[in-house]
Amino acid sequence: MANVTTAQLFEEPFDADEYIERLAWRTPGGGSKGGAEAFDPKKLLEEFVNHIEELKLLDERIQRKVEKLEQQCHREAKEFAHKVQDLQRSNQIKEAADIIQKLHLIAQELPFDRFSDVKAKIASKYHDLERQLIQEFTAAQRRGEIGRMREVAAVLLHFKGYAHCVDVYIKQCQEGAYMRNDVFEDIAVLCQRVNKQVGEVFCSPETVMAKLIQSIFENKIQAHVKERLDETRNSDVEQYLKNLYDLYTRTTALAAKLSDFNLGSDKHTFLSKLIKNIFSCYLESYIDMERQYLQSRSGMILQRFYDSKNHHKRSVGTGSIQELKERIRQRTNLPLGPSIDTHGETFLSQEVVVNLLQETRHAFERCNKLSDPADLPKNAFSIFLLLVEYLCVDHIDYALEIGLSAIPSADAKNANLYFLDVVQQANTIFHLFDKQFNDHLMPLISSSPKLTECLHKKKEVIEQMEVKLDTGIDRTLNCMIGQMKHILVTEQKKTDFKPEDENNVMIQYTTACSKVCAYVSKQVERVRRSMDGKNVDTVLTELGVRFHRLIHEHLQQFSYSSMGGMLAICDVAEYRRSAKDFRVPLVLQLFDTLHALCNLLVVAPDNLKQVCSGEQLTNLDRNLLHAFVQLRVDYRSARLARHFS
Repeated sequence: MANVTTAQLFEEPFDADEYIERLAWRTPGGGSKGGAEAFDPKKLLEEFVNHIEELKLLDERIQRKVEKLEQQCHREAKEFAHKVQDLQRSNQIKEAADIIQKLHLIAQELPFDRFSDVKAKIASKYHDLERQLIQEFTAAQRRGEIGRMREVAAVLLHFKGYAHCVDVYIKQCQEGAYMRNDVFEDIAVLCQRVNKQVGEVFCSPETVMAKLIQSIFENKIQAHVKERLDETRNSDVEQYLKNLYDLYTRTTALAAKLSDFNLGSDKHTFLSKLIKNIFSCYLESYIDMERQYLQSRSGMILQRFYDSKNHHKRSVGTGSIQELKERIRQRTNLPLGPSIDTHGETFLSQEVVVNLLQETRHAFERCNKLSDPADLPKNAFSIFLLLVEYLCVDHIDYALEIGLSAIPSADAKNANLYFLDVVQQANTIFHLFDKQFNDHLMPLISSSPKLTECLHKKKEVIEQMEVKLDTGIDRTLNCMIGQMKHILVTEQKKTDFKPEDENNVMIQYTTACSKVCAYVSKQVERVRRSMDGKNVDTVLTELGVRFHRLIHEHLQQFSYSSMGGMLAICDVAEYRRSAKDFRVPLVLQLFDTLHALCNLLVVAPDNLKQVCSGEQLTNLDRNLLHAFVQLRVDYRSARLARHFS
């Protein structure tokens, strides 16, 4: 209430005497002319004292408000002055830049001898202003003032220092950008960020972006690649090749991402050139180091395998005497020196093959990425030749040679025929080798002249090994027949087919027949396990034909009584049952015919001509039929000879 009263007393126009008079009049007992209350000087004094205190408080409040308003006014005036100053300075920069730029151009036309001082002063001012502009741009970039950066860059565009302004921008962009362990990811993030900003600052953002990327490649990536490769180049070739492949792959992948940005009209050539400048010194020697590593690694894999077998790899003879011996051995059963006992070891290893193929697959992958397109087919072929050398020659062919040497002679007793195990493993390896050829080599050479050369080399290698496989299989079959022959010689008695007591024969077939059939059954199953596809039928056909020939010749060594002839028919029926396991129509047909021939041993003399003209015998040579009839013990009788003549 006192504040309101005081405020009313301060009504304009203000007069101090009037103000005191009004205050006294409003105070009870303070009026000078009397009234309801008598004049009381004490009350008036007390009112004056209180009012003075109120005026002091009011003065303090007003003073504080005035000070606050003054500060605000001063601050706003200062900010306004700064803005005006900035605008003025900005304008003076543009004006000064325009003036000094024009002067600089004019000064170029002035003769040096007469205006050297003027030209020097203009040049000095030009460079000072240029330096100030670049400093201003740098400061604005650090403050993140895109608008200011754009203004200064636009002014600098007509100065020689514009390129330096771009360099400063590129340098500051990279400050603190490489914080991760993955430099390629850092670069991708940096370029993505700068690409969004550069268009707001520069009038030709594609040029600035290209220059940034060039700086990154020539400095950051180049240094990173050099550090990673130089530390392993001479100490660890395997790691060096892995690092080279990884770095080149990641660099090209980064370049593919960066190609999405606007870098000018020929950005792909630009990026390719940057990559080439970094890696050319490494790629020039790549294939030599690849082949060197592959040779060393493949040799180590093979040696480690043979060491694990305690096997000292013997040299395979290639001299004329050795070749002559081998040809004689292949075409005869002559034992030219003792066969090697391998104790069932094939000297082929699935693990070795997988390791060699894996190393070669990695080499093909690196070759595809790191080779110049023009050299790719040639380089891929050189890697393929190493695979042929170490896998096909040093491992498979060596195992075939050892396997051939281990095959016993055909007349050996209780021979262990491990060569079929070699065949089985070799077939598996061939499939893996062929798969890698098709999956990893063919895509690299399919459209080049090297394709014919590769196919020819592959065909040559496989044919050479197939010759040895065929030779080994042929000699193995000879051994099988030799084993059967040994069983027949030792188990078959002459009395089997000419028993002393014709009426007391209790067996269904002879012991020799039983043992031969059991042996044949095992060998047929073994062939099926060792071969695949048409090879099974081919080998079983050959084995079946030789089996038939053996039995046919064996039966012709005996004389047959009537009961003995019946027993021979039973034996042949059992052989025929074994022949069914071959699942080869020709073999079964041969034993069907043999079974029909054996009927000549028991048929009544009067029926001989009828039997010989039967369906199964009518086309056979008459001398063959006669030979079987001669095996009968009763052949000498005039009656039998007369009926057959």
